[in-house]
Amino acid sequence: MPTVKPSTVLGRQLGEELRKFREAAGVSMAEAAEVLDCTKGKISRMENGHVPVRAPDLNALMHAYRVEDSETRSRLGAMAQRANRRRRDGWWHQYGSVLGDSYRDQIELEAICDSVRTYEVQLIPGLLQTAEYGRAVTVASRAWKTPEEIDQFVQVRLARQQRLTDEDPMSLWAVLAEGVLRQHVGGPTVMQAQLEHLATMAERPNITVQVLPFSRGAHSGMFGPYLLLSFPQVTSLDLVLTETPTGNIWMEREPEVAYYRTLFDDARTTALPPTESLTLIRRIAKEFRA
Repeated sequence: MPTVKPSTVLGRQLGEELRKFREAAGVSMAEAAEVLDCTKGKISRMENGHVPVRAPDLNALMHAYRVEDSETRSRLGAMAQRANRRRRDGWWHQYGSVLGDSYRDQIELEAICDSVRTYEVQLIPGLLQTAEYGRAVTVASRAWKTPEEIDQFVQVRLARQQRLTDEDPMSLWAVLAEGVLRQHVGGPTVMQAQLEHLATMAERPNITVQVLPFSRGAHSGMFGPYLLLSFPQVTSLDLVLTETPTGNIWMEREPEVAYYRTLFDDARTTALPPTESLTLIRRIAKEFRA
C-alpha cells in the first residue's frame, strides 16, 4: 500500500497565510471565532492545518481580514480546494468505521511529519508493534467488538508503520519504560517475536530505541505516555499527543509543547544508551523462550 501524503501540508500553508492576514488586519483569534460563530480552538486548528477550511468559512475570514485582491482570494480558494480534496485521498479513509477523529488526525499528521519522539510506560509503540501483539492489545482494549473491526484496526496499525520504511522515512525515537518489555501481552510466543522485531527495527538508521530501567527509580516521565510530532516546515509548531482510555488529547500551545520536550529530554538522558538498550531487549526476548 503506497504512502499517501495528505492535505495537511497544504492545510498548514493555507493556515499560515490566514494567520498572517489576520494579524496584519489586527483581528484577534477571538474576533475571528466570532466571525465563524465557533471557538478560538477551531481558529487555532485552522491556522495550524489540523482541520479543513471550507469555502464559506474561507470567504468569511478573507472578508473579515480585508483580503480584497482578487488574485490572492483565488489563490487561497484554490489552495483550500486542493487541501480538502487531498484529505479524502489518504489510505486511512477506507477504515473510517473503526477510526475515531483523534486517531485519524494522528495518522494524517504522521504521514507528513518528519520525526516522532515517544515515551511509553506500558505498551510497545504502535509504530513498532507486530500484528500479533497489536491484535492482543486491540482485543484487550474492548473498544472494538467484532472480529472484522479488530482485523481492520490491526491493519491500520500495520499500515501506519510504512512511514518508517518508505522512500522518505520519518525518524522515530522511542523511550520505553522497562515494564513495556516485561508486560505479558498475548503470551510468551507473541512477546518473544515482538521483542525480536523491536530489536530489528531499532537497528534501522532512522529509529532509536532506549529503555528506561526499573533501577533508575523515580523520574519525571512516570505519569503517562505521549508523542511529540515535528514537521519539516520552518514555521510549523511541534505537536503533543497524550493518550487516555477515553480518547486522545492534542496540545499545540508552545508552553505545553516545551514542557513535553523537556520531559522527553529527561527520559532519554535517564534511559540506557541505545546499544545497552538493544542488549537488554534481546536478553528479555530470550527469557520469553523458556
